[in-house]
Amino acid sequence: MSGPTSDVHAFEAHASDADLDELRARLAAARLPEAETVHGAAPGPGRWAQGVPLADLVDVVDYWRTGYDWRPFEERLHQIGQFRTTIDGLGIHFLHRRSARPDATPLVLTHGWPDSIVRFIDVVDELADPKDPDAPAFHVVVPSLPGFGYSDRPTTTGWGTEKIAAAWVELMGRLGYDKFLAHGGDWGGNITTVLGGRFPAHVLGIHTTFAEGPPGLTTDGLTAVERAWTEETHAFWRHRAAYAKQQATRPQTIGYALVDSPVGLLAWILDKFAEWSDTQDSPFETISRDRILDDVTLYWLTRTGASAARIYYESHNSLDPELRVDVPSALTMYPRDVEKCPRPWAQERYRQIVRWRSPQTGGHFPSLEVPAFFVKDLREGLAAVLAAQR
Repeated sequence: MSGPTSDVHAFEAHASDADLDELRARLAAARLPEAETVHGAAPGPGRWAQGVPLADLVDVVDYWRTGYDWRPFEERLHQIGQFRTTIDGLGIHFLHRRSARPDATPLVLTHGWPDSIVRFIDVVDELADPKDPDAPAFHVVVPSLPGFGYSDRPTTTGWGTEKIAAAWVELMGRLGYDKFLAHGGDWGGNITTVLGGRFPAHVLGIHTTFAEGPPGLTTDGLTAVERAWTEETHAFWRHRAAYAKQQATRPQTIGYALVDSPVGLLAWILDKFAEWSDTQDSPFETISRDRILDDVTLYWLTRTGASAARIYYESHNSLDPELRVDVPSALTMYPRDVEKCPRPWAQERYRQIVRWRSPQTGGHFPSLEVPAFFVKDLREGLAAVLAAQR
């Protein structure tokens, strides 16, 4: 294991009072549309059929302006430990929590969109220093994707998932971690797949909640449940993925609204937390308002609504059809995630699946929705991965 380098520097996030005051002023001056025409629908998916209901948005905006406090989140980042380094000319921000355990294994956790490092904020401590002495421990690294949070915003094209994965290998090496484990969901799952497929000399194995089989596979031989998964995924991309098509084709256009209007940014992001979480109606059934507002406020303060959207322009449908992952892999398909890959399809790409799980609860953001279960599942999955190395 190589030693850390001086190219890594401590970082502290601190928004000015003026920026926070401006945010509140913009929230107070927001112009809102009339209520949705399905107004009055019973609680459930139908109530959100046209997007975020006006009454819900008004309630969250009021709390964001008068009740929410950004400072505890900044303090939480400080407690974990924040750093920045420059890779290929781009500043990369990351959290780094070294375990006190001598047997800890390095682990990089990669978020997606519309989340951020907030995705893992509540699980870092337990992964690094578990209360159970028999549980595996990890040196946890949580990078902010290029264009997200306190990482720099790329000024040229090219920062797609392949380049990001290569940057993560460089980042982990600078921290002294020549070999490491990787986990991710959403875009983080895609990047984790690239890490396992392209860098087996450095990646001990992976755990992901997002698996993608090669294109062109048939449904022959799939179980009824697996067929339902493929139908749900097809329906999602046909009827519910306008956000992805917009960001993959015209990220600059939507970016103006996301950077200029905090209410527009909130609605754009809250819609996905609502639709992709394992809840009956509101995402706040499982994720606190503060935690979602931590995420939205991070986007707002760093002005990254447009730059984060560009990951779709760079990488939408770009996973190499020929890429295969031969390192040990643990995969978990949460029931309310928007894409669930049948195991026979996954096995065509991930050729050493050492653990496969389909829990009863959880959606697209399991580390926020069911954090205790997520930690347990991740530990067991990575333990299986490490056992396969022996």
